Amino acid sequence: MTNALTLSPIERVSGSVTLPGSKSLTNRALLLAAVAEGETRVTNILFSDDTQRMLDALTLLGVQVDIDRERRQCRVLGKGGPFPAQPQTTRLQLGNAGTVLRPLTAMLALTPGDFIIDGDNYMRERPIGPLTDALHALTVSADYLDRKGYPPLHLRGGTLKGGALTLDGRLSSQYLTALLLSLPLGTRPSTIDIDGELVSKPYIDMTLAMMSIFGVQAGHTDYKRFTVPGNQRYQSPGQFLVEGDASSASYFLAAAAIRGDVTVQGVGRHALQGDVAFAEVVRAMGAKVDLQDDAIRVQSTGRLQGVDVDLNHIPDAAMTVAILALFADGPTTIRNIYNWRIKETDRMTAMATELQRVGAAVATTRDSITIKPPTKLLPASIETYGDHRMAMCFSLVALGGTEVSIQDPMVTSKTVPDYFKVFESLCVR
Repeated sequence: MTNALTLSPIERVSGSVTLPGSKSLTNRALLLAAVAEGETRVTNILFSDDTQRMLDALTLLGVQVDIDRERRQCRVLGKGGPFPAQPQTTRLQLGNAGTVLRPLTAMLALTPGDFIIDGDNYMRERPIGPLTDALHALTVSADYLDRKGYPPLHLRGGTLKGGALTLDGRLSSQYLTALLLSLPLGTRPSTIDIDGELVSKPYIDMTLAMMSIFGVQAGHTDYKRFTVPGNQRYQSPGQFLVEGDASSASYFLAAAAIRGDVTVQGVGRHALQGDVAFAEVVRAMGAKVDLQDDAIRVQSTGRLQGVDVDLNHIPDAAMTVAILALFADGPTTIRNIYNWRIKETDRMTAMATELQRVGAAVATTRDSITIKPPTKLLPASIETYGDHRMAMCFSLVALGGTEVSIQDPMVTSKTVPDYFKVFESLCVR
């Protein structure tokens, strides 16, 4: 039996939150700093399970990383190119960190050596086939050690040069991010043609922006064809400040939209992260939103309305919209979120199951969910399925006049280890 955290009913939320650094930006920054020329100081770094996986992997691969947890920063001495050749088989256990396993796999394709790349049981359910197929097209040898299309992998690195390939863009943007980060270091120019509609485009914008900050260029035509010149070298910008995590911001902003007034510091209208667009969904549902340069303030107006929205661009924050639907007048439909099914868990099934547990009527299709709120929320014990976002999302149910128990609350250590402490600091009972 897992441990549980029971939240008593919350009257309202009030106050200000300074966000931890973004997981997506932290892991991209650490990886780019590791292969850049020069030394990079990465500040406002997020220290969590996922980012620790990256730090451990970089150290294992021979990168000097000096960590200062008190100041939330790292000093990374870049290699000025791919990781050094590994004389012995290197085994990498990367947990459930997709922002580590996918980009690192592609970067290791540039590194001479044999690599066993694996994750935990949840990661072994998350497909990697589209990335592996792309690497095969570029003559990189990568074999599945268990189930076809899923980790663990045996990768023989050092053969990635570049070239032309086609990538299925419908499942995860992380495959494309992985290729974009690694291909500039190849000796040949590359083109990536996207099959289907590219999911989570703002994450690709973030990747391209960070590549530019580190001195490397790549471009695209309407997200359909990406062009990456070869023989480039990443250059340290000297210092890189990690923005506050916009995905994590969504829980505090949603709480304010339901019942309260909260300002989130550290992310604003100029953010690299696409999840800042969650603020516009909150506005559309009826809350008052003030989007500032480096902060977002949300105030409840006392009433939320259901929406029908395509949230393909912000699938993580879309989970928080599903919770807001519990407090809205009328049904809410969230569309074009097929990749919920291949995230940390099958989020479509998990969300539907737990939303019904608190009293909602829920209908799902292959890529959408419709939520009809109950007249009164039911007290419930929420399963989290090893998924940090399930735990954080369902904490908001306590704003509905009922208690809620969150199973395995420490699952939030993946991204926001002290989430419940911060959330509690805003609560008025």
